[in-house]
Amino acid sequence: MDAPLKKLSEAVSTRTALSGRHIVVTRPAEQCEHLAAALVEQGAHPVLFPVLAISALDDVSPLLDAAIRLDGIDLAVFVSPNAIAKSLEVILSRRSWPAQVRVAAIGKSSERELERFGIREVIAPQDRFDSEALLALPELQEMQGRKVLIFRGDGGRDVVFDTLQARGATVEYVTAYRRSKPKTDPSPLLKLWDDGHLDAVTLTSSEGLRNLWEMLPRLGRSWLKQTPVFVPHVRIAEQARALGLSRIELTGPADDGLVAGLLSYFSRHDA
Repeated sequence: MDAPLKKLSEAVSTRTALSGRHIVVTRPAEQCEHLAAALVEQGAHPVLFPVLAISALDDVSPLLDAAIRLDGIDLAVFVSPNAIAKSLEVILSRRSWPAQVRVAAIGKSSERELERFGIREVIAPQDRFDSEALLALPELQEMQGRKVLIFRGDGGRDVVFDTLQARGATVEYVTAYRRSKPKTDPSPLLKLWDDGHLDAVTLTSSEGLRNLWEMLPRLGRSWLKQTPVFVPHVRIAEQARALGLSRIELTGPADDGLVAGLLSYFSRHDA
């Protein structure tokens, strides 16, 4: 456990349903701190095991080109906090953000990341944090003739692109970072499982779940099938069922939803 998390853990005195439980956090290393700290506050032991690696582009010319063309754009859509960080670190080193270009994003983490870069007026859903919720917002209904850039990693779902294009917008992707499967040794997870001390796994993307499955040996997959897994979206739950996982808990959105779901589950199943 990192030093700040260890210090926070030592300060926790109130026992909760998560006290002493080992809960796997599979978010990318750059995004795990918020959830890990929330678990520590509940007395849990977060087990950091990133299943998605985020890396900068070797060639940032697509981002530099986007920076040049921003003045002719109506809307910039950022699909994740990583897309925000990797894009704006390059773009804002070259120019300021044009006031007339609206910004759209999904999730509280993305809103926080945009605020870190000084962008506070954001089109973002407040109840559900997925592409469909974003596309349901009034600001994205009349798109005829509008020019849109979508900043994302290398690959992903096309629903935002396809829907905005169908609504009449001219849409382009800008690749801001690369995603890959980490080469992380799963031995710490296997030891916790073997010792009977791995209590839950949190999964925040279908791609991450697929990576985790591929990173585990056959024995680890068998254990995963019997472990409570907590997911904030029905798509991840469907992927988990397709892989044969049997203890799937669908939670509310974002880190707060995951923590609330964990507390509720272990309050009911406290040994």
